[in-house]
Amino acid sequence: MKAIPVEEAVGKVLCHDITQIVPGFFKGRAFKKGRIIQPDDVEKLLDLGKAHIYVFDMQNGTSHEDEAAHRIAIASAGNGLRLSDPVEGKVNLIATRNGLLTINTEALSRINAVEDIMFATLHTHRHVQPDQPVGGTRIIPLFTETKRIQAIEEICRECFPVVQVKPFAPLKVGIVTTGSEIYHGRIEDRFGPVLRKKFGELGSRVIDQIFVSDDIPMTVEAIHGLIRDGAQLVAVTGGMSVDPDDQTPASIRAAGAEIITYGAPVLPGAMFMLAHIGDVPVVGLPGCVMYYGASIFDLVIPRMLAGETISREDIVSLGHGGFCANCPDCRYPNCPFGK
Repeated sequence: MKAIPVEEAVGKVLCHDITQIVPGFFKGRAFKKGRIIQPDDVEKLLDLGKAHIYVFDMQNGTSHEDEAAHRIAIASAGNGLRLSDPVEGKVNLIATRNGLLTINTEALSRINAVEDIMFATLHTHRHVQPDQPVGGTRIIPLFTETKRIQAIEEICRECFPVVQVKPFAPLKVGIVTTGSEIYHGRIEDRFGPVLRKKFGELGSRVIDQIFVSDDIPMTVEAIHGLIRDGAQLVAVTGGMSVDPDDQTPASIRAAGAEIITYGAPVLPGAMFMLAHIGDVPVVGLPGCVMYYGASIFDLVIPRMLAGETISREDIVSLGHGGFCANCPDCRYPNCPFGK
């Protein structure tokens, strides 16, 4: 570091805090170590009695923390994000829309393996809202070698985007509600209102709900009818267990669906079914979706609405973190479920 006249310090990096004292009113930091001196700072520094200040003598090939964080954030951020201004060397990535946060976790690990660098995010495959911070990056020291930032930019080019928020497709959803007790009006349907709310929060709309008895041909016709009427996703509720009178899995098979999985390593949600009829997803939703604040629905359906193709391997991978602790006050997604 070296001392230079304040008038020559614009664009240089301050290497110590500068304190301001107003007797009887204020004593505190006026300028923070690491600040890049701006033209407007000169008069204030002179008013504080600082004719000379100590600045870092930056060598060629080094990057200041603000510049470094900004470059990393720009290189890594995909669609659905905006960047904060650098604050004390940190830049945050902030969602600009309702959608699915997706993180290239392998690339993130490679970035964090570079010396002097840190980059933290929320968990991938999380539903996020506009203006929600989803990650932040900075370097550890005030300066780092520019070649390290360039290495990160190369990782980001190879793996772009490292972070993005995918929009939810506004699908037309059809619901088939099974159960003779509901079909004959003996009990009130409670599944439909729950699904309308959940799909609505994800930007989709329920176009129709058909009630059927525990009858395979009736259920098959309801599924096909909804698809003919334009449903882009069909949710079949109830009757998902292996009990002899639970006919929903058999009905989905009888409708000609290609079964991706019947069963998931998730509690609540073990009796989940995922299938396709042509390009229309058909999901068999167990009763837990109606009763729990978070379930298999919240781990899988947002990904589907964001355009991801869910494989059996994706479902299998949910086992680690797929156990809900059933907290008295559900805090999902601010909890370990599905992480």
